[in-house]
Amino acid sequence: MNKQAVPGTGGDIYVEYEKRSGPATAVYFTRDLSPEGLLKIFDRVKEGLTGKLAVKLHTGEAEGPNIIPRPWVKALLSERIPGAAVVETNTYYDGSRYTTEEHRETLRINGWADFCNVDIMDEHGVAVLPVEGGKWFTGMHVGASLPGYDSFLALTHFKGHTQGGFGGSNKNIGIGCADGRIGKKEIHTTPGQDDMWDIKEEEFMERMTESTKSVIDHFRGRIAFINVMRNISVSCDCEGKYAEPVVTPDIGIVASLDILAADSA
Repeated sequence: MNKQAVPGTGGDIYVEYEKRSGPATAVYFTRDLSPEGLLKIFDRVKEGLTGKLAVKLHTGEAEGPNIIPRPWVKALLSERIPGAAVVETNTYYDGSRYTTEEHRETLRINGWADFCNVDIMDEHGVAVLPVEGGKWFTGMHVGASLPGYDSFLALTHFKGHTQGGFGGSNKNIGIGCADGRIGKKEIHTTPGQDDMWDIKEEEFMERMTESTKSVIDHFRGRIAFINVMRNISVSCDCEGKYAEPVVTPDIGIVASLDILAADSA
């Protein structure tokens, strides 16, 4: 067991937490921020990514600057995983991806429609994935088409996040797979509250992580995680062109078959 000081107590109060146990996990890293770098690191974690493959990435607000470059994704799809679908869900907030029609227009503006199939997973409703041992949920509402995939790749632009601390694979999956009307509301809003963003900090992160857990458990053994550390902004890409990069120089790409290892690295 390890001890961790409780914030705000001057170090006088500690809580004990159990140290993670189990076998060591491989994390792969490259400084090669290019299509070739992405292909090489994908090859390290492609085990288990078979059958009908979902590639979850943030396709961005209209003309947002910080998304993973489209030529990189095009190379990955065409050279390694032809037939895979990029998957997204509609947003909880009223913006350029709030409805399926608006979302598809934004995909067109950002160039995704030119070379890949994008499945807006909640276009035709929701599915519920179980949350085993959850504190807040017994199930999470996700896009209806998600359970129809055989395997899953979280291809994440790593950045900051106002409530989540950072937006890595956890945020990409937990928020990005929850449907725009029910699942995202369950994570962000206390029932009966007028403030749609009233759930914050630790509770928000716990709810988001339980949503992520539902997806990881569903795809166990058939899921991989890649974090691209480029154009890192303080806040989420949901802020579009206003999310200016604050980290220089760019860092590189990490990948793992373990989400905790990928996001920790």
